[in-house]
Amino acid sequence: MKQGFLFILGLIALTDLCDTVSQLVLKSSINSLDIHVNSIRGIFKLIVMLIRVPRIWISLIFSTISLSVWLFVLSRSELNFAYSLDSMRYVMISLAALIFLKEKMSLGRWLGIICVVLGIMLVAAG
Repeated sequence: MKQGFLFILGLIALTDLCDTVSQLVLKSSINSLDIHVNSIRGIFKLIVMLIRVPRIWISLIFSTISLSVWLFVLSRSELNFAYSLDSMRYVMISLAALIFLKEKMSLGRWLGIICVVLGIMLVAAG
């Protein structure tokens, strides 16, 4: 395998890891809040409440890192290749939610994850 290929693959994995951390932090932050939004005013209160949660800012930092690395990846590889491999984030987020948030996974979701992984392997091999 080419060194450039492995480098891009590693960067794509880094973006997926950053997005996974970001989504876990966002979900745990939202779950910790008592949210009752039923009006426009409630939406503004929610926004102010979210701005005051430090974990939301941590999530935004991870998202910013992910975006920065992703832009670099796009400048060095073909979009169809990079975006296909980037689908690994769905697998990582699902597994992280299972492990860290104790969410349940149905048989259908497991089969979907297997299909995504097989698809990623086909893209990487081609």
